[in-house]
Formats: sequence, structure tokens, C-alpha cells
Amino acid sequence: MSLRVVEHVGRSDVGRQRSVNEDSLVLSPPFFAVADGMGGAKAGEVASAMAAGAFEGETDSGEAPEVQLSRILREANRRIYDLAVSDDSHRGMGTTVTAAKVTGGEVSLGHVGDSRAYRLRDGELEQLTRDHSLVAELERSGQITPEAAEHHPQRSIITRALGPEPDVQVDTYTLSGRADDLFLICSDGLTGMISDEELGSILRSAETLDEAADSLVRAANQSGGKDNITVVLFRLGNGDDGDELPGEDETIAGQLRATEINEAALDQDTEPQPPPAPIQAPPESLADVPADATIVAPPRARPRPAAQPKRRRRLRTTVKTLVVLAVLAGIGTGLYALSRQVYFVGTNDAGLVTLYRGIPYELPFGVDLYEQQYASGVPAGAIPDTRRKRVLDHEWRSRNDAEDLLRTLERGQLSG
Repeated sequence: MSLRVVEHVGRSDVGRQRSVNEDSLVLSPPFFAVADGMGGAKAGEVASAMAAGAFEGETDSGEAPEVQLSRILREANRRIYDLAVSDDSHRGMGTTVTAAKVTGGEVSLGHVGDSRAYRLRDGELEQLTRDHSLVAELERSGQITPEAAEHHPQRSIITRALGPEPDVQVDTYTLSGRADDLFLICSDGLTGMISDEELGSILRSAETLDEAADSLVRAANQSGGKDNITVVLFRLGNGDDGDELPGEDETIAGQLRATEINEAALDQDTEPQPPPAPIQAPPESLADVPADATIVAPPRARPRPAAQPKRRRRLRTTVKTLVVLAVLAGIGTGLYALSRQVYFVGTNDAGLVTLYRGIPYELPFGVDLYEQQYASGVPAGAIPDTRRKRVLDHEWRSRNDAEDLLRTLERGQLSG
């Protein structure tokens, strides 16, 4: 039995800490996509819009779905690259893309970068794509744990994108669909803010796709909204369910900006209330005691002896607490002093190779032990794979050593 898209929806939000939305999306059945631009406001949004625009005019070309998706993304890559090298204002721009095409009973995916595709089937959420990021590669190779990956200071470094190189490798997949399968494509502005467990819970509990999309964006904003947030949702159904897919002249593709969102729904930004405290049952009253029972009153305790052990226990607890705090303060002071003396090379939010002063760690309560010193014009994706890991390995360096490394990278970029 053939399947079709019976409902779909998209949302994009600028988030809480960005002034410009560099994400774009495609809602053009049978095509769906999310693109997350990088390289600054005048470059990132251009790159993502070019990637989304590559789907305009695409139909069932007769190619295998995976071949078609790969061709579309590689053509978009070439156009973005050509503009980036010919126009200084767009130098270093790029974008991730995760795209889907629904054909009969199958869903094919094309993927570059760290945006993601998920499928919710029978209540179970599954990530379908593999992140092209430095942290994901370290996690897959066993060098860091999943817990460490969640809080890694360089989790924004991507190892593959459209734009930095004249050609790009596109991951493609094809999956068999079932009626009621729900697919989600999203930017890392969502997955960087909420866990997969919370994501699955929202999708399972929402009564409509509109409610699910609004709730996902709201949850990411309530968790900090550090990046642009974009989600695309589509559900499969049997051939006789829902409406026919729109014709070519009825489709829409491109960007959905924060101003186009149902702001009234997103303004309901109230924090979830904690559950009420459990009610404790009172002790049995004297009325429940049998009439023939003998009640023995306890002797009256003298107040001073009774209070003395409590003071001693309280004093011991206070001393232990002060000792622990003193040790933690000493560790924190030592780390802070160390962070003033060393440097390391990483990337900033725009994906550019950047010099940092400090050590690549974060203390509790969001205290960073590093600060940005200088952002180069070299995108991390432009560094060859064989060299990228050595350059961005967070090795502690002297200032001169770190600056020499950045100058070498910039000279190589200019000479290229």
C-alpha cells in the first residue's frame, strides 16, 4: 500500500540570544528540508536561503530519490562556494542541510552537517542521521563519553557543510515508511537546548503537529534559546488518508522567519509549575487507641542535655560544609589562575577558527574558564580533514604558539 504525507508543518524562531535568523526551511511535498547557515548574519542567512532555494522547481525527475537529493545538495554547495570565493562579504559562509523526499512507501534523506532527522514510530524516537561534527566524531570513536559530548565547549564545530569546499560528500539513506510515522527535521538550535528524551515526550504528548512544533520551539527557548530554532514535521498515512499532495504550482519552499511564526502561541512562556508537595498522613490519634489500653506517659526531658547533642551535630555538619567549600574554592581558584596563563585554538559560534585564552572547560552555574581573544577568517570546514583534528584538539599552548598557528592557517587560506 502506498503512503503519502497527510499533514506537515514548519516553524523557525530567532531564539533568545541571536538578532538574526540564519536558518531556512523547505515545505514543498514531497520535499522537506532544514538548513542552518553559518558565517555571520550577511553570509549565514544567504547560504541557508540558497540551499533552500535549490529545491525550487524540483519534481520527480526519474532519478532515484537518493541520487536526486545528492545532486540538489551538491549543486547548492557549488553555488554557495562560488559566491563565497567571489565576494569578500560572503567569505567563509556555509550551511548545514538535512533534506527528505517521500516516494511511495519510502522516505529518502540527504544530509550534510549537524542538523538532524528523527522518526517517531510506535512511541519510540530514533535519530536517523549522523552528526558531522568534531564532538560527534570524538564520541563515535570512544574518545569522549556521551555525557561529556553534551557539555563539550567545541560542540559547535562541524566537520562537513555546504560552501567551504568546491565539492561535498552527501550522506544518503532510504527507509521504509509506515502509516502514522512522524518525521522531524531540525536545526541544532533545538537539539542543543533539549534532550532527545524531552523531544520524544513533547512529540508523544502533542495532539496536533502545530502544537508539537510550537511546544518544541518554546522548550528550546525556555532552556536558553542560544541559537536559531527550526523544526519541520511531517506525518505519513495510507493512500486514502488526508489530502492529495499539492501540485508543483501549489508548493512552497524557502525561509520561514521569526516574524512569520504564530507569536501568540509562543508567548505563552510560563515556566512549568512544580508538582505539589506530597501530603503526609498524620499520626494516629488517641481516639484510635483501644479503651482498655494502658498509656504510659514518657518522663519529662530536661532541656539542656537534650539540646546539647543537636548543637554538636550541627557544629560537625557546619565544619564539614566549610571544609568542602574551602576545597572547592581552592580548586576553582587554581583553575582560574591556570586559565589566565594558557591558550587554545577552537571555533566560535560562526564556525571560524578562533584563539581562546584559558582552558576549554566550564564550571557549574555556567562559569566559563576561557574567553575569546581573536577570531580568524578561516572556517573550520576549510581545513583538510587530516589536519583539522590536530588543529582543533584543544591542546594547551603558549600565546605565541597559538598565534603562530592561526597566522599559518590564515596564510594558507589566502594563498588558496
